[in-house]
Amino acid sequence: MSHSSPTASALPQAPWKQLFREHVSKMKTPHFVLSTLAPAPTGSPTSYVPRARYCIFRGFWTELPENKHNDAPKNPRVYESDLPTFTTDVRMEKVGQIFNTSPGHAESSEQMQGSGGGGPVEAVWWVEETGSQWRFKGRAFVVSNEIEHTEESSGVRTVKSEVGKRMRIVDEARSAEWSWARELTANFGNQSPAIKGSFRAPPPGQQVQKPYDTQELKPAATVSDLEDSVARENFRLVIIVPDSVEQTDVSNPETARRYRHTFDGNGGWKTEELWP
Repeated sequence: MSHSSPTASALPQAPWKQLFREHVSKMKTPHFVLSTLAPAPTGSPTSYVPRARYCIFRGFWTELPENKHNDAPKNPRVYESDLPTFTTDVRMEKVGQIFNTSPGHAESSEQMQGSGGGGPVEAVWWVEETGSQWRFKGRAFVVSNEIEHTEESSGVRTVKSEVGKRMRIVDEARSAEWSWARELTANFGNQSPAIKGSFRAPPPGQQVQKPYDTQELKPAATVSDLEDSVARENFRLVIIVPDSVEQTDVSNPETARRYRHTFDGNGGWKTEELWP
């Protein structure tokens, strides 16, 4: 693999992570609202417009949740991170938006098929069980099957560099055994057969009456094969690299507070206590 930053092993765990994990664990489904930016329609007074949808939190990057039904080979626990993940289909609009608004400003569909991105996102959880709202502001990076091809694309290099900077080494002796591709496959394996099958669904957003490849794509498909070629071609893991995390606690009106944690760029976090 391309190793993360040499200073990664010295990164402390984010001060918000343990409480966030406790809160999210109380949710029946850890769904959140993900906002991206999309190019505005011609004639609009602004260049970009917001787009939002619900996604499912799939755990922190390199810390795959246990799943007894997942028989994919697992990486040794070499790294930890404070980077939330979710899964998506490359055919979904959010993928193009993450690429379009990245520093590289990818525009062609071909440029958006692999790993890369880095566009700005905002992710918000409302945890009713604890009376807390969590807001993550940062950048999103897309991981696809070619993350460990022999010839690395610029997108792959960007993902490994930007994500790698925020990966903490906890078992350096086994770092050579850790693989980006194995981690991606294990994340695919952690999805249910129905979710895996959704990556073989008809093209998202296409008019129903338009033709599509009915031999490869089917509504309500289920997939168990970890290497299903069609599902894996469409499957993407997205990693959020947060630069700011806010928790607004309104569980008690008399003591309501907002806590804003800002990444300082050197591995640490600045925490401020604010009125909500």
